[in-house]
Amino acid sequence: RRQNAKVLYWTTWNYAPLISKTPIETIEDIKGKRFRGYGIANDVLKRLGGTPVPMAAPEVYTALERGGLDGVYGFDFITAVAYKLHEIAPHFTDIGDGPHAPSAVVMNIDFYNKLPDSVKQTIDELVDELYAGKYAELMNDYMEEYVKIALDEGVKFTIFSPEEKSKAKEIVQPAQINVWKETVAKSAKIDGEKMQELVDQAIAKYDSQGKVLRPSEIAEKLTK
Repeated sequence: RRQNAKVLYWTTWNYAPLISKTPIETIEDIKGKRFRGYGIANDVLKRLGGTPVPMAAPEVYTALERGGLDGVYGFDFITAVAYKLHEIAPHFTDIGDGPHAPSAVVMNIDFYNKLPDSVKQTIDELVDELYAGKYAELMNDYMEEYVKIALDEGVKFTIFSPEEKSKAKEIVQPAQINVWKETVAKSAKIDGEKMQELVDQAIAKYDSQGKVLRPSEIAEKLTK
């Protein structure tokens, strides 16, 4: 209502591996390295001991090539491969984080209300299909296609051990959420506690039903 928008459907961003020129197998390997990041990715980097470097996306490849960056964090997997970042930084590490943000397809509510009922029905049917599993199916197909490209072109997939993932989570959370509540939520006049409560409830309800695979999971399957 505040933005006069009709949300047609929600999805999540793809997984964003920690991309680096040298192997990263522990939090200690992150410390002191320079990564292009943005937003919450920068916050994670700082907490794990890395140095975030603000930079426009088109400049990243050259910065990696010239040594101005040691890696990248925040590029989703498919975008990273499409940008050919793996040519310079072939190490893709799953540090245990999830998708970095939700994404929504929206339409001006006044325009939507003027659409014929038949068009609205078609939109609803497509959205129902996406929510019923088509989105996960499409994403997994695209991910497998790009994982094959990555493997063929020399990407090395690494996954943090369960112990290292747990350690990273303890460093980042709930500190990151608490900062969001005190800064972003308050300034936007959002009830941060209530918002986080809704997020936690959604995770508890839907997380076990998740079907979008991580690139590292697909790579493991393809290389067995």
